[in-house]
Amino acid sequence: MIKKMKFSAAAVLSTVMLGSLLAGCGGNADNKKAEGDNKPAASEDAMYSAPFENGKYTEPVTISTVFPIASSLKFKNGENIENNVHTKWAKDTLGIDIKYLWTVSDQNNAYETKLRLMLTSGEKMPDIISFRGSPSLISDLIDSGQFTDAGELFDKYASDIYKKAMAEEPTVWNPYMRDGKRMGIPILENAYNNDPVMYIREDWLKKLNLKAPTNLAELETVLDAFTNQDPDGNGKKDTTGLAVGFKNNLNTWMSEAGWVFGMFGAMPNQWNKTADNQLAYGSVQPEMKEGLATMQKWMKEGYISSESGLYDENKATEAFTAGKAGIIVGPYWMTGWPLPDLQKNVPGAVHKAYPLPAGPDGKVGRHGTKIASGAVLINKDMEHKDAFFVYQNYLFDNWANPDSTTFVNGFAKGYDYDIAEDGTVLKEQDTDKIPGGWVDAIRYTLTYDGAIIPNLMMNTLAKLAGGAEPANQYEKNLSERIPEQILAAKIIVDQKDSVMPEMFTGTPTETQLSRGDMLEKLEKEILNKIIYDKAPVDEFDTFVEKWKTTGGDKVTTEVNEWYQSLSK
Repeated sequence: MIKKMKFSAAAVLSTVMLGSLLAGCGGNADNKKAEGDNKPAASEDAMYSAPFENGKYTEPVTISTVFPIASSLKFKNGENIENNVHTKWAKDTLGIDIKYLWTVSDQNNAYETKLRLMLTSGEKMPDIISFRGSPSLISDLIDSGQFTDAGELFDKYASDIYKKAMAEEPTVWNPYMRDGKRMGIPILENAYNNDPVMYIREDWLKKLNLKAPTNLAELETVLDAFTNQDPDGNGKKDTTGLAVGFKNNLNTWMSEAGWVFGMFGAMPNQWNKTADNQLAYGSVQPEMKEGLATMQKWMKEGYISSESGLYDENKATEAFTAGKAGIIVGPYWMTGWPLPDLQKNVPGAVHKAYPLPAGPDGKVGRHGTKIASGAVLINKDMEHKDAFFVYQNYLFDNWANPDSTTFVNGFAKGYDYDIAEDGTVLKEQDTDKIPGGWVDAIRYTLTYDGAIIPNLMMNTLAKLAGGAEPANQYEKNLSERIPEQILAAKIIVDQKDSVMPEMFTGTPTETQLSRGDMLEKLEKEILNKIIYDKAPVDEFDTFVEKWKTTGGDKVTTEVNEWYQSLSK
């Protein structure tokens, strides 16, 4: 499971600034009712659907919803998702009463299953549904006809900060487009959060008098030394140069190999944009052959473990944290988990983040991070559609906005922060000093993480790594992260031009549904055979032809039909 590295950004719940902050949230509004409104607005010229003063509804309005209870979600003081510090805040601060039609554990896809049951049984849907997961479910919900044009409402009601955050990557709307309408509001995430950086055993480099590699030739010199020159000093040939696992995919979230192919201009397991504005599946492009030849060579030379094809991401990482591999590639947050296990297992071991090396022609390529993880759907029959935006605008204008002073230390005192008698701010690491323990209450919010401005966090970390002094509380909080993590974030931002993003974000096509498993099995089988030298590299060409004729060409046509439809 991916462990996200987060921080808490603030505290006292105040309504003093609300009037000015929310007054501009609908600068483009007209006086028409939104689609599906069943009764007139409070007045003909009113911006809101109910009396609204000083940033809140004067009489509470209701938002009905449903919610998945993740195993990591914790409560205290006898609270639950229906009644807690968050629901009290929404009612007291905004005049919004959040009602849950039902909640369910998020284990074993129970949330998705229950939503599908609602859909198939024709049960009345809640005012809003927030969902992160299967694109096909969101698509089915949209196609049910029960939800309204969310983009039109967004243009009317979203605050300037909310709009600017969404505008940082306009393609986030693509999965939810229907006939030119934006039917779901993307749930934004932090950009670059899962982009890879290279971690190297710094103590091994120094011991063997090596420098960190900047290109493929230098990388192979280091891999050879880490494999054959006894870097751990135990007198045994029991180390490998690179910890990598491709049981699931070559291009994955940790201990991955996508960057190896990126050195040659390829990126497997995803759809990439071509020079002629088409989408092409990365695993079947000619550039893959050089990457496969490189991986085959590394396997033969022992630079990577012979078990790599059986290792998933976590298992491969264990080789690095156990002190048996010298290089691993993964996200910047690995400095917080699981890389600290290296120091626990091997006292004196040191790792350091470095840029990804370039290939023979100077190319560097890496996968990107999707900055939207799901969407909010708004019921066409919702009485107070503006209420969702009053709620989310406040979080963008205050929780996400680094210049706001509304949340100073965290979301709520006594939950994600507290104040000691001497004035010290207690946070997650001080959980034993906070009555009832530390609880991440922002996770109770309707979009699960409050509000996120995609590029803000990593760009701020990069700025701090460059020596800038924190200019506000947000930056001060980030500056308290471990130095290794701040450095890794800067490296990722500095290499942002190497990102090769996944371009197909639509629902699975007809042929993907019918033949996708077969094509995936074929791909893994042949590529693994080549890497393990059980088949020559030229076998790749035979694989490509078979992939195309057994459904790949049809999938490519369908994917590009979707892609071209976005511009219509």
